[in-house]
Amino acid sequence: MDSKVRVTKGFCYAVFAYDVALSIDLKDAARRISASKERGTISQSSRTPHYLEFRPAPLRVVLDTKPLTIAEYTSSGSLEALLYDFGALSVIYKIPLEGPISRLAALSEELYENQKLLAESRHRVEQLLALIGPAVERPSVASYVEDYFIFHLESYPSSSGRPIWTRHHQEWAQILRSERSPLSEQEVKDAISSRLSFRPHDAVIVDWNAAILFGQDMEDVMAVLNFANVELLEMRILDHQLDDSLDQAYEALSKKLWRRLRLPGAIESDSTRVAQLQVDSAILFERVTNTLKLLGDQYLARVYRLVSQRFHLAAWDASIIRKLQALDSIYGKMADQTATRRMEVLEWIIIILIAISIIIPFLPGP
Repeated sequence: MDSKVRVTKGFCYAVFAYDVALSIDLKDAARRISASKERGTISQSSRTPHYLEFRPAPLRVVLDTKPLTIAEYTSSGSLEALLYDFGALSVIYKIPLEGPISRLAALSEELYENQKLLAESRHRVEQLLALIGPAVERPSVASYVEDYFIFHLESYPSSSGRPIWTRHHQEWAQILRSERSPLSEQEVKDAISSRLSFRPHDAVIVDWNAAILFGQDMEDVMAVLNFANVELLEMRILDHQLDDSLDQAYEALSKKLWRRLRLPGAIESDSTRVAQLQVDSAILFERVTNTLKLLGDQYLARVYRLVSQRFHLAAWDASIIRKLQALDSIYGKMADQTATRRMEVLEWIIIILIAISIIIPFLPGP
């Protein structure tokens, strides 16, 4: 890359999304965070563009943290956390960028699966969960984590009249794919293929591992990218949970006859458990997919559609819907099985009572 191309102002946002609970009471969490302000480590902020309608809006908090050194860069002394009511939490580290753009590929490679940042972010998540305590329903930090890196280049003097994102394709691809070594022409073309511009002096390049934003006033685009990353995490976790639920449901449905000869109440417990799994999964799916609404801004809708394609969210949705339908089918069969077992028990009771009524007259008197 041209050594004269430098970033005079920019930031890299390292985003880590976690699933931490079944749900979070955001109002109660905000109250508990506000009550802790005397500690000087947590403050509240509600910066969300008005055309990004979250239902409800995520709770944004800022936590003091120790600066971390990554490659040749140092993160700022604070981080942001976004809490979503469906039980997700996103931790965002902010790394100031200044200097030759050629250094960004090394930073991107260092950030990829960075164990130090992963451990630090998980520690901060656990710290925040301990703070809000009872506001969290069924807290449990999942082993899954979804990371994403947003390179926001606000100012970058260049002698060429062409926009910077129309040049140096090899270098942008290396940043997006976290690779220092040169990539093939086919890989470069794929990496930079998802690009949008709203004004002549700004652009967004979206890939599955990272995104590069050119220009100023990109808070709304970053909000969309952050939410899409959280949505991907929830889809992955929900898909995994549905796999486990289907295994449990199939096991309960295919129990051998001699294991099913139990009281009716015991038989119904399997159906109840499967129904609960089905309801929990369906509610989480609906809450995640209906949280964000883009009102009156076609550009942001295009950004969301672009990142959704990169994350293959449509494929995840289809897989989850298919598994929910399979779970519903199994529950229906289990309900039919339970009803059949209940009828069999009633028939045997009637047979026994009839037999007793026939035998009683033949019994010797006192």
